[in-house]
Amino acid sequence: MDMNTLRSGITAVSFVVFIGIVWWAWSARNKSRFDEAALLPFNDDAFNNDKRDGEAR
Repeated sequence: MDMNTLRSGITAVSFVVFIGIVWWAWSARNKSRFDEAALLPFNDDAFNNDKRDGEAR
């Protein structure tokens, strides 16, 4: 096996993995989960609860 054949194979496998990740990320099945995760930085309930717990002590 030639080194260039190995490099070409690795490039092809990497491209297939990349396409798989893109397909997974844009899958309609994962949309609700990703939408929920996108709103996590704006959900400050956990921060406020920790802050209130710290003040109560």
